[in-house]
Parts: sequence; structure tokens; C-alpha cells
Amino acid sequence: MRVLIAEDDPVSRRIVEITLRNWKYDVVPVADGKAALEILNGENAPRLALLDWMMPLKDGPQVCREIRAEPAPRYTYIILLTTRSGKADIAEGLEAGADDYVIKPFEAIELKARLLAGSRIIELQDQLLEAQEELRHQATHDALTGVWNRAAILDKLEIELQRARRQTTPLTVMMADLDRFKTINDTYGHQAGDVVLRNVAQIMSGAVRVYDAVGRYGGEEFLIVAPGCDVLTAQTLSQRLHSHVGRIAQAANHPAASVTCSFGVVTTIDGNVDSDALIRAADDALYRAKTNGRDRIEVAAAAEAG
Repeated sequence: MRVLIAEDDPVSRRIVEITLRNWKYDVVPVADGKAALEILNGENAPRLALLDWMMPLKDGPQVCREIRAEPAPRYTYIILLTTRSGKADIAEGLEAGADDYVIKPFEAIELKARLLAGSRIIELQDQLLEAQEELRHQATHDALTGVWNRAAILDKLEIELQRARRQTTPLTVMMADLDRFKTINDTYGHQAGDVVLRNVAQIMSGAVRVYDAVGRYGGEEFLIVAPGCDVLTAQTLSQRLHSHVGRIAQAANHPAASVTCSFGVVTTIDGNVDSDALIRAADDALYRAKTNGRDRIEVAAAAEAG
């Protein structure tokens, strides 16, 4: 773990640096509070910091206050090094934002214990953040396919629709439905059907632009939201999706079988329509694709989204 040492006395700084390196810490030494603050606010900042109370430019408590004043995605555990042993001084340092303090001169075993305690707290916080991120992912992504789930893709649509209104830019919505998917499940089993859904989701996610969004709308139906996508671009994008999906093998156990997909596409030129109307227009176009023979793309007229 990386540790920042801010100590203006070069001899003391060197002693602490050597001690920490012997304990296998990656040490970042600086000589004043201003340099310490710049490093702690920079990219890949150390998560542990040893700050001397009295330093040039900015003292230890001032660095603590400025670090705590700005929200940070990752917590920095700060230990103050001080000759001040009075309760009022200790309280002042902790109120400034320090997590712990070590009174100088200190024993190496005490400093080591304080650093280990700080390391444990940082590790626990990282575990908590990872758990929160996993929960966030589970709440917004479809468990089977890994793409956005229904609620999340509808949120994406609403966000992009509002952006299209503000910026008067086009927005395309596509509904995609796998053809005769029930037959796939009935013939090869639901596990094979799950493989097909995952493959289709993966292929679609790889075929769209980086700022487009693909979500599982329900069952074997997918919703694609393509911001800034005009009619001509929508034609190119839908054809690419259609051809890519058409080349997917149904399942690993049946590589000879292929799956096809029907698409309904609608484009608004300025976002002056609500999301329900866009979805309804795309769904109506998808229905036409199904009734006209499947494995095809149908485009809704502009009036259909009005």
C-alpha cells in the first residue's frame, strides 16, 4: 500500500521513509503541506498519509481540513505526527479531519500498529464500495444477458429524449425481437435458448456505437436507444445489427442452426415526442416486420411517433 509522508525535517522524513519501506510500504515523501495536498488530490493518490503537524506552506491540520472539504471516491486515512500531547491539541487535530495521531518521539511498533489499523479500515471501505457497485450493477443490468434491464433502458431512453429536446438533435429507438424463439426453446431446450439470448445481447452490444444503449425489454425482445442517430444513420445501424444477429449460432450444442431477428425502427428529429409514443411506434413497426415475413427491418413513418 502507498503511504505519503509529509515531514519538513529531512532527517526525520528519511528515518520514517526507511522504516516504512522495511515494512513493505510504497512510500511517497514530501517536505511541505502544499506538496502533500497536491499529491493527495491527484490521480492514484496514496490512501494512507502521515502528516507532520508543523510544516511550511500548510500545516498538517490545514491539509486535513482541505482534504475533507472535498468529496472523494476513495477515502484517505490520515495520521498526524505531532509533539503536542495536550487533549485540546489532539482534539483539534481530530476535528480537522485526522483519523489518528502519533506523538513524537514515537516507538516504531506503535507507528506500525497505527498504520495496520488504517490499512484495515481502507480495505474494509474498498470492500464496501465493491459491494455497493455490485448491487448497483445487479439493479440496472439483466442477470441473464448482462445488458441493461427494462427499467434501466427506459431510464436511458428518457435521459436521451430530454437531451434531444434540449439540443434539437435526432434520436432513434429500435425494438428487436428474435424470430420464432419459442421454437428454439421447444426444440433445443431453455438452456440453449438462454445461450441464444446471451449471444444476441453480446453481438448487439458490440455492433452499436459506444454511446448507444442496448437493453432487454422483456423475454426475447431488446430495446436499442441511439442518441444523435438520424434516419440515414439509423438505417445503417439497424442493417448492421440485423446482419450480425443473423450470423449467430443458436447454441453451442447446435452450431448449424441459425437465429434471425426482426426490427422496428423509429427516429425523432428533435425529441418533440414522449417516450411512450416512440416505443409504441417502434413496436408497431416491429409488428409489421413480423407479419411481413420476419427476419427484416421495418421503419416507422415520422407521423407514427407523433
